[in-house]
Amino acid sequence: MFNRFLDKLTSDIKARSGVPLQVPRELAECYSTRKQGVIHSWAWSMAGIRRLRATRLDAGQTLQVFNAVAFPTTDRQQPLLGIDLLHFGVRDRLVAVMDFQPLRQDLSYLERYMGELKVLQQRFPALATGEEMRHYQANRYFSPWLLFARGSVEELGESLEEAFELLLQAYWTLHDAEQPDASQQAQVEALQRSYACYSAEKDPAHGLFASYFGKSWADRFLHEFLFPESHPLKDNP
Repeated sequence: MFNRFLDKLTSDIKARSGVPLQVPRELAECYSTRKQGVIHSWAWSMAGIRRLRATRLDAGQTLQVFNAVAFPTTDRQQPLLGIDLLHFGVRDRLVAVMDFQPLRQDLSYLERYMGELKVLQQRFPALATGEEMRHYQANRYFSPWLLFARGSVEELGESLEEAFELLLQAYWTLHDAEQPDASQQAQVEALQRSYACYSAEKDPAHGLFASYFGKSWADRFLHEFLFPESHPLKDNP
């Protein structure tokens, strides 16, 4: 059910002259040998975005997943764009998490980058339920105004699609206004790496992917595609 979301994202990427990045064939597409399901993944770069990745898992009526994360170039302090959408068809249970994921939680940073996200949360109260994050410390790499909800497609579907499109629009506006600052590059690189390591440790999708495609594939997907910066830094010779 998330094809329109993927189409909208890829349309925006194309409009911004995004360049596809190489993804290993076995990670770009994989069919489950355990139960019905296929996963496809893509990655791009564009001006000011060093890597934007997207993943689409189609397991029929059992499960539908769409995930995307944008990593700005490290001469920018702007938040990451994070999107996680899941639909459990048999139970008609939709889970949505969309956010500008901050590199820092200090007030000056949040005031600088989160204004439009705060407006979106106020506009879509169904996506501002304030539920507790089950796998993460919400105040570490999520903003206070993340769009987060659980419910049926009937309850959330229409507002979710509109909110998704407005979220992308707001993120691109934020991105276009950002001024690169190479003096902060080392700090931003360290903060993005910290985000990747934390996310790789906490990401509940790893267990989900392992159940469909096996632990070995899921381990590789986690560290090579989802969060490649989570690999330990190699010592210099």
